[in-house]
Amino acid sequence: MSQPIISIRKLRREYQAGDEKLAVLKDVDLDVHAGEMVAIIGQSGSGKSTLMNVLGCLDDGWTGSYTFAGKDVRKLSADGLAELRREHFGFIFQRYQLLTELDAVENVEVPAVYAGADRKRRRQRAADLLTRLGLGERLSHKPSELSGGQQQRVSVARALMNGGEVILADEPTGALDSRSGTELMALLQELHGEGHTIIIVTHDPEIAAQCQRVVEIKDGVIISDTAKTAAVSGRAEQAAGLRRAPLWRGGIDRFGEAFSMAVRAMGAHRLRTFLTMLGIIIGIASVVSVVALGQGSQQQVLESISAIGTNTINIMPGTSAADRRAGNIRTLVPADAEALAAESFADSVTPQVSSSQRVGYRNVSANASVSGVGADYFRVNGRTFITGVTFNQTSVDTRSQEAILDETAAQTLFGDSRSALGQVIILGNVPVRVIGVIEDQTLGFGFGNQLNVWLPYTTVMSRMLGQRHLSAISVRLADTVDATEAENLITAILRQRHGVVDFTLQNTDTIRETIQSTTQTLTLLISAIALISLVVGGIGVMNIMLVSVSERTKEIGVRMAIGARQADIMQQFLIEAVLVCIIGGLAGVGLSFAFGQGLTALMPDARLDYSLSTIVAAFISSSLIGIVFGFMPARSAARLDPVDALARE
Repeated sequence: MSQPIISIRKLRREYQAGDEKLAVLKDVDLDVHAGEMVAIIGQSGSGKSTLMNVLGCLDDGWTGSYTFAGKDVRKLSADGLAELRREHFGFIFQRYQLLTELDAVENVEVPAVYAGADRKRRRQRAADLLTRLGLGERLSHKPSELSGGQQQRVSVARALMNGGEVILADEPTGALDSRSGTELMALLQELHGEGHTIIIVTHDPEIAAQCQRVVEIKDGVIISDTAKTAAVSGRAEQAAGLRRAPLWRGGIDRFGEAFSMAVRAMGAHRLRTFLTMLGIIIGIASVVSVVALGQGSQQQVLESISAIGTNTINIMPGTSAADRRAGNIRTLVPADAEALAAESFADSVTPQVSSSQRVGYRNVSANASVSGVGADYFRVNGRTFITGVTFNQTSVDTRSQEAILDETAAQTLFGDSRSALGQVIILGNVPVRVIGVIEDQTLGFGFGNQLNVWLPYTTVMSRMLGQRHLSAISVRLADTVDATEAENLITAILRQRHGVVDFTLQNTDTIRETIQSTTQTLTLLISAIALISLVVGGIGVMNIMLVSVSERTKEIGVRMAIGARQADIMQQFLIEAVLVCIIGGLAGVGLSFAFGQGLTALMPDARLDYSLSTIVAAFISSSLIGIVFGFMPARSAARLDPVDALARE
């Protein structure tokens, strides 16, 4: 007789039962030749199902030797065992074990997907097999739309998809009525006649009687092995007409299958999928919104500073901005401003003093910020007049009682800007005439309702404050002058005049850099806090995916039995986790835009500056979260034991 296709020697399978080991198979020897139809019979617990799992390369916890077509099964890796199941075995389960989300054709072609078969050829073969088995009109029906007998025939077609050289049937008629059972056995007889090696595990003597060879097992030991007729010569053809696609194409098809199953699983549990995404949505929306708000606020402030002028240097009393003695330093005087104005680096110079006074016109009264300035103040600071004119040097020299209002002050006192010209208002106890109105200017912090009034600094010093010293001096540099060089010259001039350095310089470029640095730091800080919600969302994804693995354990077992590699299983669940996070990221970005629209509707002055880099970073973050937090559940799924997975209810 020819060499057996299956040969096992001294096969032993033990399970741990508390402190003891329970032997289910005890040094079993068995040969199965190509073309045989073998029934393995025995009572429940006799070891027949365990033997079939070993023969089908689903169980690898045994000892002894097992060769398939001369190949030592013990030396095969997990992927090698998957290949053996995929290329040589076909499984027919008692409960059909069809994938509920797939229709009949899709269920049948799954083994060919994992085998890397050509898409068009495998679909045609699946349809041909189902048609041959009498299901030509049920190709697009899902398992729930098929009877038990029809589902079992789909299971048979799946077993034959890659050729089904050896068909392993576990109680194939156990869930069928007598008529369907008879039809199935007739079909198996037909397949046997075509050269398929068929091994049936059953406890039914009538089923065993239809096989050419009966192996009886009891308490893990073969007690009888009876052959009625010789094996059918030859082997079944290996998936006739099923051409393998190129390696890269097979990989794409497996990815497509995994992607499709991930989408279907998400669609089947929409509420759970949404709740899983929620943490990602909130996290991405928070990060994108915070960054956009920070960048928008920063741009507002920088634009306001640019309006003042980027080549302006302010001179303040005190050795630094934090000098507590600054209020007592009175050495900054109008003569200092005159000395600086005479230098070539100065485009224009203005002294400044400040006060807060009560301003009144008829029955309207309010607090106002009063600034005493020079004739060049509005050039130095780049302010724009709505109406009227500025005061000139003569006004400064004669301490004239002329005032310029900002737009807010004019509207508060007179109702509109045009009506203010020529009117006399009372500042404290000093009457002054309005000669001009300028546009409001804020630094983006929401202080637009403050009333501002400007007078010649000599008027404020003599008629309101009774002082000789200045609060500040502002110098606008000529366009060709380097700011650092100008700072050094100003420092040298004032040190010579004062004898000591009792002043500090503030360059608007320095202010710009400080604001940029501070805003970026705050944005990063708040973003880091928002990232916590992303991590929490990732943990939620991991937990839900672990639940999904638990719920779909039997599906995983079926896929492994029909040839899925560990990488195929891992890929499927990893894709699902990444999809959840990417869709959540998309929704989060959308929510951020919606938040921006709502915020600007409620607060017109608010500004959000969305950047492409931030949105791309959000997508990358959500993808990484899917990979990182989806890896453990996917790895857990890929490492499931096929036998345990198939037995899980």
